[in-house]
Amino acid sequence: MTNIDHLLKHTCEWLRGTGPNSDIVMSSRIRLARNLEKMPFSHWASKKLEKEALEILETALAGTELTRSALAIRMSEVDDVDKQFLLERHLISREQILHPDYKAVVVGDKEIISIMINEEDHLRIQVMQSGFNLQECWRIASRLDDSLHKKVKFAYQDDWGYLTACPTNAGTGLRASVMLHLPALVMTKQISRVLQAITKLGMTARGLYGEGTEAEGNFFQISNQVTLGSAEEDIIDNLERIIRQVIGHEENARKTLMKQNRETLQDKIWRANGALRSAYIINTKETMSLLSMVRLGVDMGLINDIDRRAVNELFILTQPAHLQKIEGKVLSSAQRDVKRANLIRRRLEGR
Repeated sequence: MTNIDHLLKHTCEWLRGTGPNSDIVMSSRIRLARNLEKMPFSHWASKKLEKEALEILETALAGTELTRSALAIRMSEVDDVDKQFLLERHLISREQILHPDYKAVVVGDKEIISIMINEEDHLRIQVMQSGFNLQECWRIASRLDDSLHKKVKFAYQDDWGYLTACPTNAGTGLRASVMLHLPALVMTKQISRVLQAITKLGMTARGLYGEGTEAEGNFFQISNQVTLGSAEEDIIDNLERIIRQVIGHEENARKTLMKQNRETLQDKIWRANGALRSAYIINTKETMSLLSMVRLGVDMGLINDIDRRAVNELFILTQPAHLQKIEGKVLSSAQRDVKRANLIRRRLEGR
């Protein structure tokens, strides 16, 4: 069994289904972008310099308390299924998959910490927590950042702050984001208005897998757009304030559905539950849509024989690479659709 296979045996921290407002907020994340001083950014560096940056940062992380016993994975040493598996678990980006040479990821205990090396920036520190928990994410990320500053020098200018490959990340280098499950706002057709409002407030909304992805399963990842000119605490406080408003809108939409369209809502939820429990073939997109309704049913007390954590885990376990890791072999799309349906039936029956 490879080290990556061990990740299958454990639930990611952010899938636990606990923490503040976890009925609406699946996870919180803090990401810090850092680059080594006097070294070209990853996209402009020669292979020799990329290799040098990789070795410097691997050594620094191995000697840092929070990541000393972490799992270090070089992208060039894993196959395509493993790369996709890491992406599905939100541990790496698509950039790490497309250009794997001299790139790596370091994964901490419970996958709370994951650090990409030589992505767009030399270092991308990521900390994730279950529920609405940005402050705890920031506490861990800041502690790790402070530890690394004692071992390596990062590119920094007094006028600009931390220097990054993308200008929008310059300054603090901080991207705070929250993954929200907003099915009621989608069902009541209020989601566009809400997303337009947060854009005007300097935030951006993406899908489950970040930039360039659709909001499958009614999940929306909301984050700050600019990191320059504000302190880290102010960026986080501002995002928290906006997220609380979005949570309030979703809560009101759920109450409206229960009050005005209870039978229709129950019908949608129980049809989804029934379809998942009886299907023998099902694709990823349909799975995400139906699981979204089942999660809503669990969170609103309309389904009582399954818990939120079990539903959260299915969102990830039913992804293509996870199914192939579970089976221990490469599967065709048709084979995955059969295995996916079988896995869902077993899990929903408590097996």
